[in-house]
Amino acid sequence: MSLNRFQPSYYVDSANASPEYPALTGEHQADICIIGAGYTGLSAALHLAEKGYSVTLLESETIGWGASGRNGGQVCPGHNMGHAELIKKVGREAADSLWDMSLDSVQLVKDLIAEHQISCDLKQGVMHVSAKPGHVAEMRDSVAYKHKVLGYDKIRFVPDDEVQAMLGTERYFGGEYWEDAVHLHPLNYALGLASAAVKAGVTIHEHSKVTGYTSGNNAEVRTASGVVKTQYILLACNGYLGKLEPRVAGKIMPINNFIIATEPLSDELCRTINRDDVAVADSRFVINYFKLSGDNRLLWGGGENYSSRFPSDIPNFVRPYMLNFYPQLKDVKIDYGWGGTLAITLNRMPHFDRINDNLFVAQGYSGHGVALATLGGKLMAEAISGSAEKFDTFRRVPTATFPGGTLLRWPGLVAGMLYFSLRDRFF
Repeated sequence: MSLNRFQPSYYVDSANASPEYPALTGEHQADICIIGAGYTGLSAALHLAEKGYSVTLLESETIGWGASGRNGGQVCPGHNMGHAELIKKVGREAADSLWDMSLDSVQLVKDLIAEHQISCDLKQGVMHVSAKPGHVAEMRDSVAYKHKVLGYDKIRFVPDDEVQAMLGTERYFGGEYWEDAVHLHPLNYALGLASAAVKAGVTIHEHSKVTGYTSGNNAEVRTASGVVKTQYILLACNGYLGKLEPRVAGKIMPINNFIIATEPLSDELCRTINRDDVAVADSRFVINYFKLSGDNRLLWGGGENYSSRFPSDIPNFVRPYMLNFYPQLKDVKIDYGWGGTLAITLNRMPHFDRINDNLFVAQGYSGHGVALATLGGKLMAEAISGSAEKFDTFRRVPTATFPGGTLLRWPGLVAGMLYFSLRDRFF
């Protein structure tokens, strides 16, 4: 597979070999046509094929070209909306089910990696840390809630001194350590899912941008050079949905996030800044997140923008976030800088929906996409095959449309993000 169409990144340069998949040409038939070959589409395709359906998967670029091949690679339980808040929205039974499914989503990723022998630098442990002393009490309460209310014991509170010993900085404070969480090379995970899907019988077409579709009776999906006649259509486009489906486009807001990769670091320096080789995310609203790669690079994510363009110099855009916590890295060379577009919802919960009888959508993972998008694809497969209970539980979570829809969501979001970024700095 040629990866030249990707924006240069560490992930692309360390990607596993993978074949190219031809563009769609002519007329084809399939039980299911999936639009988008990120985690949602790949997982749905694999699980549907294993159930005996014929599946065609269309991707406008290449496998994992979007956020699925560019993210921080963290696979952690939980949702952006806490369990207590979910109880208020959907009731205790559904909130418990959503929590359980977040645990299932992490286990699903692990199981797929093991079953299909996906080589993706899988490592154990994710740490959420307080960026300010005032955030520590909330972190401690979060751990206690999971122990007492949810009966979950695979998480522990880590006090300030231990966090600072683990991470080699006095700029972070108390945190929560998720023992069962993992982190990985996200592009290689996506490529591994694609390989597994093809082995299960899925037909993949890259460079096949969908120009339109018709759902309902006589459903079909069209590209510039081909058409797929199908029974079901799955929208798995996330931040790249664009104007393809106006009925759900206003439920999400595409935003851009950025990552840098340093040159390979010495073993000693790696142990100093990340003693236990965990993935880390902090408590800022615009979070910093980081981990070590399989070859000892520090991968640091920080900073966002909300336009259609990336910064002209991503390394220098992100580097100050890293140096704010690790000034000792000021002379370390930055080898890579790249960005990706993800989709957020107003409540930061995923948006799952069945638009009509044969048109499904799963999107808006809001930074939890590795685990929840993998689960989302599986749940769509279950819903199509007649077991929609779990998919419908996600559907029950209210997903508001951004005020002003797709036309006015951007200025409103920028104003809101500016407010929270000021809170990150001064409060």
